[in-house]
Amino acid sequence: MLGLAPSPGWGGLLPVLLALLGMAQTEPKLLPLQAEQAPMPGALSSKETFLLLSVHNRLRSRVQPPAANMQRMDWSESLAQWAQARAALCGAPVPSPASAPRAPQQVGWNVQLLPAGSASFVSVVGLWFAEGRRYSHAAAECAHNATCTHYTQLVWATSSRLGCGRHRCSGAQAEMEAFVCAYSPGGNWEVNGKTIVPYKKGSWCSLCTASVSGCFKAWDHTGGLCEVPRNPCRMSCRNQGRLNVSTCHCHCPPGYTGRYCQVRCSVQCVHGRFREEECSCVCDVGYGGAQCATKVHFPFHTCDLRIDGDCFLVSSEADTYYGAKMKCQGKGGMLAQIESQKVQDILAFYLGRLETTNEVTDSDFETRNFWIGLTYKTTKDSFRWTTGEHQSFTSFAFGQPDNQGFGNCVELQASAAFDWNDQRCKTRNRYICQFAEEHISRWDPGP
Repeated sequence: MLGLAPSPGWGGLLPVLLALLGMAQTEPKLLPLQAEQAPMPGALSSKETFLLLSVHNRLRSRVQPPAANMQRMDWSESLAQWAQARAALCGAPVPSPASAPRAPQQVGWNVQLLPAGSASFVSVVGLWFAEGRRYSHAAAECAHNATCTHYTQLVWATSSRLGCGRHRCSGAQAEMEAFVCAYSPGGNWEVNGKTIVPYKKGSWCSLCTASVSGCFKAWDHTGGLCEVPRNPCRMSCRNQGRLNVSTCHCHCPPGYTGRYCQVRCSVQCVHGRFREEECSCVCDVGYGGAQCATKVHFPFHTCDLRIDGDCFLVSSEADTYYGAKMKCQGKGGMLAQIESQKVQDILAFYLGRLETTNEVTDSDFETRNFWIGLTYKTTKDSFRWTTGEHQSFTSFAFGQPDNQGFGNCVELQASAAFDWNDQRCKTRNRYICQFAEEHISRWDPGP
């Protein structure tokens, strides 16, 4: 049989309490004590509710065999009021909604009557869990002449809310104490007269549903309970940015930008327009530099290629994507924007001829790939050119883009005949600058 043994501190009291467990399934013939006779308060204290919730979650996370879909429980004040109302009637069902808070739908119950002062509420929950020693998960049944319904309700996987109440009652011979817990949604459902298994067997949290896909671990990392993920995006925004969990996008405060609001952004664009998304300037025609403060002239005399009037300059140095972007802008141009098969074919042919020399100014790093001005914009959920335009022409290599390594920037990849590949923006590549007045004049400062 399955389950954990109760605490050894209960000693000789355990056989007596176990013998009384069957009383939970009968209608007690007791009357509630008058208010002046009851030495204990009607409602549980905040400390008691915390302990009861904690012990429920801890026991649920320790079932054997392990549960793949066991949900983490939360405390419900409405269920607690309903449980307290039933405890005040010494465990008997509340006769009408007028005498207690409205009963939630599909509520499961665990009701226990014990001699007053013989056990704490936490100990009672432990006794309910101890019934699991006589329950077979494989056979989905309890041992003959044994009671397991307290256990199966306590570990019913889909029961996610809990409320409990306690009350002292006077009987014909002795004072008793009623312990009541209400669970929602309830459990112990039957099919053809037989109760179904309370949870699905498997690795902890391996069968959580989409709505409770998080996995709660106790302080000692024992077991696991399905819970509403606190951060389904698995990311956080810095510098007091706000995370939109629906889009997994950070809304940054003024002065910060970047995916995580990690970049301080205080750029002043002298002759240009500010792009908040990348914390950079889009320079007016004829100006370059990080702040568009430098007057430049297009260096057509240094062009490596002239295609339909546009000038393309292939770097001999390697840099990150954003480093390459700023160096092209510093010269009055932009990273290459390939918008036709003609331009793609000519650039691929030219770069293929450069493979034999592969000369770079940084002798510690060599690369055969080249940055172009295409990046993935999370706010647009698509690839966009530096100008902000959506790509109308594409030449991604087979199987690309695959976002391997969280690549948001696009390179011309030598191993794929210079077709496109998405790559991490921090990768150091050579790059291609483009100088064309008609392109620069179309730059869109929008996000």
